[in-house]
Amino acid sequence: MNYIKQMNAIFAKFYKDSRLNTTHISLYISLFQLGNLNRFPETFYINREEIMKLSKIGSKATYHRCLKQLDHWGYIKYLPSHNPYKGSKIKLLKFDTSSERVQAQAVKQALVPYIKQDKLNEKVINLKKKEVVNFFKIEFQKLLPEKKLQSIAEKFYNHYKATGWLIGGKTPIIDWQAAAQNWMQKALELKSFKHVKTTKNLNHLKTNRNKNYGAPL
Repeated sequence: MNYIKQMNAIFAKFYKDSRLNTTHISLYISLFQLGNLNRFPETFYINREEIMKLSKIGSKATYHRCLKQLDHWGYIKYLPSHNPYKGSKIKLLKFDTSSERVQAQAVKQALVPYIKQDKLNEKVINLKKKEVVNFFKIEFQKLLPEKKLQSIAEKFYNHYKATGWLIGGKTPIIDWQAAAQNWMQKALELKSFKHVKTTKNLNHLKTNRNKNYGAPL
C-alpha cells in the first residue's frame, strides 16, 4: 500500500462523506497508523485500550459503534474476537488504485515510524517481573488481596514474556500498563462470573429455617 496515495485518497473520500464525524476520522487515522507501523499487512490485531488512547475516544460504546460504522460504510473490515485475551482484527481497504511503484519518499515516510516503534517497544521487552508485580499491587490494591494481585501480575508477565510482548502474536505492546489494566479487568469479570455461577449452583442447598413442624406432611 502506498502511504501517501492512500492518505490522499482517503481524505478525498472523507470530504465527500457527510456521515462521518471527527471521531470516525480520528479512529480511522489511528488504525491506519497502526497498520503503517506493521508495514500494512493484509490484516492485523488491535488492542482496544491502545486504539482508544491513540484516537482520544473515551467511551467503549462510541469506540465499538464507530468501528462497526467504518466497516459498514466500506472503510475497513472489522473482525471482532470473542477471546478476551486475543485482540480483534482489522483489514484496511485500499483506495489507492494506482499501479505505479512506490516512490522512495513514500517508503521512507512509512518506515520511520516503524523504527520509532521498535525503540519504544525495547522498554517493554526489557521489563522486569518485579516492576509488573509492584504496578499491580499499587494500582489495584483496593480491588483484591495482595497475594491474589501478585498471582495475576505473574500470569500477565509470563504470558506476554512468552509471546515476545506481542498482542495476538503480531502487534507489539507499546503501553504495557494499559495492557495490564485490560488484563485485570478481564480477571475481575471472570472472577465475578465464577462467583455468580457458584452461587446459582448452591441455591438448591438452601433450606427454610422458619418451618412449621406442626403442619401435616
